[in-house]
Formats: sequence, structure tokens, C-alpha cells
Amino acid sequence: MAVEFPEVQGHPNRLPFEGCLTLLDVASDKAPSGARGHRVVLTRTAAEDALPSLLGMAVDYKAGWDGHDARQKCGIITSAHISSCRDAGAGSRLMVSGYLYARDFPEMEARVGGLAAGAGDMGMSYELAEAHVADMRAPVWTLTRATFTGAAILLREKAAYRGTSFRLRKSAGASRGL
Repeated sequence: MAVEFPEVQGHPNRLPFEGCLTLLDVASDKAPSGARGHRVVLTRTAAEDALPSLLGMAVDYKAGWDGHDARQKCGIITSAHISSCRDAGAGSRLMVSGYLYARDFPEMEARVGGLAAGAGDMGMSYELAEAHVADMRAPVWTLTRATFTGAAILLREKAAYRGTSFRLRKSAGASRGL
């Protein structure tokens, strides 16, 4: 599922990215923000149903790369799909791609683009609304319905799912910053 944008060679404010937003049908490594200390499982069915809600949603980041800041919108999600993992029992991955606003947020390319040490340690985290938990008393919450409201770029070690990833895609050219 994708929103098509026309190709603009060397656009100064479009820096393409891709990442694994979350793992599906697998318990999170730690409790996400808003889950009241519970680890969560986002079901594949819930993710498939909510996939259209991801398109056009913002990507944000927080100074320190350790959480979410919905007021620091630094990009847009233009594509989302579910891909199966090759490892048995690993569930599926919810993959996203889009653009960062490179000219508006020059610190983004410096941190996630490989110029800073450890740029490969970046991950992602989803933002949800209207989430339905199958059993609120369960130690691990199973999300059976939700609406995506955005995503965050953060250090993988700070993400609820450490199996997420974030990286820049090959850019259109060096003239972007002119």
C-alpha cells in the first residue's frame, strides 16, 4: 500500500527512508509507552486492518533519540506493507518507507545517515489510537484493533521492539542541499 509522489531529482527537503516499524504476532521486548507497564502483541490481522491508517502519517523524533515527540514531525510515511520473516516463530514485520524533511531537520541525516558513529543502531516505534486490548488483565496485552497515528525514530535499544530498524535509502543526488 503506497501513496505515489512524483520523483523530483535532488529535492532539497526529501530524504528517502525505510524501516521496520514493528514485529507482528510477537510480544514486545519491553512495555511501550501508554501500555501501563504491559508488554504487547500487535496481531497481524490488526496490523493488516490498520495499514491504510499509516499512509500520510508523520514520523517524529525526540532529542536524545529515546522516545516520541509528536510535535517534532520530521517526515512522512508514504508506503507500508507486511513482510514475512524467514525465521520460524519470528512472526512478520510491518515495513514502512517515506521521506524525512532533510532541509528542515539537518540533524536527522547526520544522525541516521551514517555520518555519526552508531547510525545503524536506529529503530522505530509506532503511535496508536483507538487500540483494543483483548484482555486488560493479561500480563501481555494482545492488540486486536488499532489506528496508526504516526511513528517515531529512536535508538533501537529504547524501542519496545528491539527488532525494529531505520535507515536512509539511496538518495537521488548530491544536489539536495543546494
